Amino acid sequence: MSNSHTPCTYVIFGATGNLSLTKLMPAFYHLETEGRLDEAVKIVAIGRRDWDDEHWKGVIHEAMQKAARGGLCEETFSHFAQRLCYFRMDINDKKAYPQLREMISEKGWPSNMAFYLSMSPSDFGPVVKHLGDSDLLDESLGWKRVVLEKPFGYDSESAKALQYQLNHYLKEEQTYRIDHYLGKGMVQNLMVFRFANLLMEPLWNRNYIDHIQISHSEDRPVGSRAGYYDNSGAMRDMIQSHLLQLLALIAMEPPASMEAEALRDEKVKLLKSIRPIHKNSINAQAYRAQYSEGSVNGQPVKSYLQEEGVAENSVTETYAALKLYIDNWRWEGVPFYLQTGKNLAKSQTLISICFKHPPQQFFKDSQVKKMEPNWIVFSIQPEEAIKVEMTAKQPGLEIKTRQISLDASLCDSDGDYNDAYEELLLDVIKGDRSLFLRYDEVKAAWSVVDPVIQAWAANTSYIDTYPSGSWGPHDSNKLFDQPGQEWRHSVAPAEGSHLE
Repeated sequence: MSNSHTPCTYVIFGATGNLSLTKLMPAFYHLETEGRLDEAVKIVAIGRRDWDDEHWKGVIHEAMQKAARGGLCEETFSHFAQRLCYFRMDINDKKAYPQLREMISEKGWPSNMAFYLSMSPSDFGPVVKHLGDSDLLDESLGWKRVVLEKPFGYDSESAKALQYQLNHYLKEEQTYRIDHYLGKGMVQNLMVFRFANLLMEPLWNRNYIDHIQISHSEDRPVGSRAGYYDNSGAMRDMIQSHLLQLLALIAMEPPASMEAEALRDEKVKLLKSIRPIHKNSINAQAYRAQYSEGSVNGQPVKSYLQEEGVAENSVTETYAALKLYIDNWRWEGVPFYLQTGKNLAKSQTLISICFKHPPQQFFKDSQVKKMEPNWIVFSIQPEEAIKVEMTAKQPGLEIKTRQISLDASLCDSDGDYNDAYEELLLDVIKGDRSLFLRYDEVKAAWSVVDPVIQAWAANTSYIDTYPSGSWGPHDSNKLFDQPGQEWRHSVAPAEGSHLE
């Protein structure tokens, strides 16, 4: 991260919510500890509660005691607290917005402003309208940028309608659609690994790669998000946004430069070349299921239908898997498998690249079992690591092979790391949009999953289940093109990666 000494007033809508207290405020505090914020940066919290600045600072102090890396430093916090201000308002009260503008102006705070909308997507349109109507987005005296959390819309149509609303008040370069996944160090490492190593580029195509798996699992239930989640589901929540982004980065063509627009152009091109899923192919290319009772990390857990806020006959998927093909020169015929699920055995995100077998199996007569293919596995989280698996000879007189792996852990030795939000909050101040989504990117991602979402919405009679604490539904293996292939759940070599 480069220093970003630009004065700016950061206005956080939804500041008293969970995302703000567990992610945004800790990220600001850590930027403070690293000296990344200009002296003049102010952070204005917008909330409905009848609090004042002192109460708000107390709330943040308590949150930082839990969230600060390496423990809370009181001296740093007292400096940080001078940036904080609480402004009470109802976001639906249009008269409150000019008051917000006057307060910032009277205090002489920077006229460069970033508005972070950490709120329900249904509020994006109205809040941006009120900001625009009260001249808070007027750039005559300094830049104005709006950060929108996902999801952007509910499907292609609603995303289009939302964009239409925003267009009245915001230019595209003022709009920062955030996908915090893209701020993770390992995700950016994917690009470095691909484009900075000549060794990889010749192999990165249909001639050598058999298939690619992108898996995101969580060992948590939907919890307090059940009400929201029941109207959304795993396909919208994870695949449409995060996993398609990972797919774009792993499969896109090399950008002309690392400039924001060049990078985003290639991602859009890639997303647009994903073969549309035809109505008749939904069952062959998509699979959904819902968690039933079971035990996660040794604790008994209830089924999805028993969660508070979930309809008793809900067929919302908590597990979704998708098989995609990319119709371009590089990837013709290579299947990409995406899966995500809640209440699974472990929380992790893996990208697993399976290479084809060599054209001749020289050693098959001397081996009982077929040789394992080569794999490259990127572990995005919890640990950041790259693993390359190869075949080598076992010691001894006979030619017997075994899998060996070359491992690189990418964590600091002291376990120190930057949270994705630190980089993204700083990028907004710097005006660097390379890790944010452009509207045509969002639109292309919706068009990939829309046919599946529509088909699932029409079929409300039945949904498969999987026991909580397992690796998900066994039937999702039916998506694989080749018999014997299955999901890879482990960074460890293939022997340890089988389902059961």
